[in-house]
Amino acid sequence: MILSQRQLEEIAASTTKDFNRFFFGDEADKPDRSALPTPIDQFAKNYLGLRVSFARLSPDGSICGVTAYADTEYKITELGITRTLALKRNQVILDESFIRSGNVQRLCAKRRFTLAHECAHQILFQLESEDVKASCEMRYSARTAYTPRELKTREDWNEWQANVLGAAILLPQKEVDLAMRRFEETPLINYEGRYSYGDHLTLRLFCRLFGVSKTTASIRLRQLGYMVDRPLCEYVDPLEVW
Repeated sequence: MILSQRQLEEIAASTTKDFNRFFFGDEADKPDRSALPTPIDQFAKNYLGLRVSFARLSPDGSICGVTAYADTEYKITELGITRTLALKRNQVILDESFIRSGNVQRLCAKRRFTLAHECAHQILFQLESEDVKASCEMRYSARTAYTPRELKTREDWNEWQANVLGAAILLPQKEVDLAMRRFEETPLINYEGRYSYGDHLTLRLFCRLFGVSKTTASIRLRQLGYMVDRPLCEYVDPLEVW
């Protein structure tokens, strides 16, 4: 199933609207409310019914999360030793580095995006036809032990869609609109990675509110028309003193 950006946005809007009513209750329908960041852990566990756990997924940390649509197995070879993890239907396994001492706060934004990405895979799978779902489940249910690269390759065609949908779940357009109405009336200007003091402060507050990285925020704000790019030679910050 190949979906357009617009279709993915519509799926995210419908899903997060339903979730917000489920999680926030009457607050979600108030016309004058503030932006409601998506609590992605509750979205995964309480709304989608996914089981989230942590394990070492790769020797070099390149695999941040995995999920599957039927019971299967996942193998990791490290220093010549192969380990096999059971990967259950409706389960998400995130890399254990996210909960390692000293990393919980530092990698919070990356963990949230990874979980949103895996949630997006599960949502997209549920939208497939029954024949496609049955075929996919049959391939997994053979309980073949997949390597990290093999498991990822099976979903390569869906990776872009999962990234787009995951970002739209973490940063729903309605919530971004509400936040930017409060923070900034004009688009932020990105001068090749440099910002005026005011725009830099707005971006920091936006990232803190939604629990996302600067990169994720910038991509999403650009998509929604809240950020424009200019060459560095045009950079002028009126608050800088020379």
